[in-house]
Amino acid sequence: MKPRILLAIFAVPLALIIAAVPENTTHTFKLTPSQLLEEANSGVQYYSPDEIADMIIKEDPSLQLIDVRNADEFEKFNLPGAMNIPLADILSEDWQAYLDQDVKINIFYSNGTLKSDNAWMITRQLGYENNYVLLGGLNYWVETIMDPAVPGNTSPNEEFAKYDFRKGAGMALGGAAASVGQSTSSSKPPVPIIRSKPKKKRVQGGC
Repeated sequence: MKPRILLAIFAVPLALIIAAVPENTTHTFKLTPSQLLEEANSGVQYYSPDEIADMIIKEDPSLQLIDVRNADEFEKFNLPGAMNIPLADILSEDWQAYLDQDVKINIFYSNGTLKSDNAWMITRQLGYENNYVLLGGLNYWVETIMDPAVPGNTSPNEEFAKYDFRKGAGMALGGAAASVGQSTSSSKPPVPIIRSKPKKKRVQGGC
């Protein structure tokens, strides 16, 4: 299934989230279901694997990867520098300072896209604006960055340039991270980030 096709099935998890999340009375929800669905269908929440790979390689200090799988999956394999906030804990006040801030670009990821989409929808309904999703999740990451397809002989130069970047990125980010069972995250917990100024929305496009 192509990652963009996932937009067509947003309504089901969205309905489940809207039904379940309001039971938590410690949060104030800022977006209506229709506003949330409109944003979800626009696709502005996605960063492509190429964008994330480039940010990791350049050691972009604004990037914070957030793995929303369970702790066991996270320990077996994770992306460089990622922290683990399981989806089941996303509403915990322990994580609010990490999720509601304007300093880091938070990128949720999971094996596919469903869990990370759900994490984005929950935080977005709370009014948090600096959270995004890795398009296609780890499955698409492996397909595009770790094992990119070689372009055909008649492909345009842009496709060869993209392949060269992905091949180089895969080699740079591979190594220990390429094998399941080896973790690449730091043992130190990330420092809490505090909101300090109004946040800007990401400009649509580029994924």
